[in-house]
Amino acid sequence: MGVDIAGKRIAVLGAGKMGGILLKALLDKGLLRPELARATVAHEERARSLSEKLGIAVGTDNVAAARDADIILIGLKPQMVEEVANQIQPVITSGQLFISVAASVPTGHIERALGLDVAVIRAMPNTPCLLGVGITALCRGKFATAKHLETASALFAVGGRTVAVDEKHMDAVTALSGSGPAYIYIILESLAEAGVKVGLPRDVATLLAAQTTLGAATVVLETGDHPALLKDAVTTPAGCTIDGILELEEGKLRVTLIKAVVKAAQRAKELAYR
Repeated sequence: MGVDIAGKRIAVLGAGKMGGILLKALLDKGLLRPELARATVAHEERARSLSEKLGIAVGTDNVAAARDADIILIGLKPQMVEEVANQIQPVITSGQLFISVAASVPTGHIERALGLDVAVIRAMPNTPCLLGVGITALCRGKFATAKHLETASALFAVGGRTVAVDEKHMDAVTALSGSGPAYIYIILESLAEAGVKVGLPRDVATLLAAQTTLGAATVVLETGDHPALLKDAVTTPAGCTIDGILELEEGKLRVTLIKAVVKAAQRAKELAYR
């Protein structure tokens, strides 16, 4: 991690699932001191509960949380971003860094809502970040620098890997890594069902399917080899694997997965706040 964020004052506006997980991970790893953290939620009861759980100041006042913060994480629902940005306008400065995980909300929309030439980073984490094995795609707005991007990357590294992309690719990211875990779960479920069909106990079949998926993904990440090359290494002449692959090809698994990502990307574009 090339950026020191330990001394930064961080405010999370809308500390829902992702914001709450990020806060907890930063606190647990000692990257954020409790006295420098603030968060907001919609209801007082939830604020008290989260404050007790995390040991930080949690309230319902977005203006108070944003005032004097070095980094402001926007964890709000997309339709709430503009309203809250307008609320906090009087207390924000151009020296603050805004990081948004609000799905389909472009950096330009946030910049206009804040009314300042302020640094905005847009992030798209996925659900495996909850266990530190996810990936977050990051892109920067008009006024954000490479240093701002490094800071955001340091924050989201607690959830797994990070990758920087141009904002024009964020809808594709949403469709691939954002929605992707759901596709993989369907594949895992199907493999486990197949194991049951050929006589395996369900718990064993599920374990075999999950660990095999994890192992295959780890080999791709660690070796950098193309998946097609790795597939060929498993597929021996006249063996079992080629028969299974022929069934997958006949069932159009490959083209179906491609079409699923394309369709999800189109939907993400339709939902985008322009």
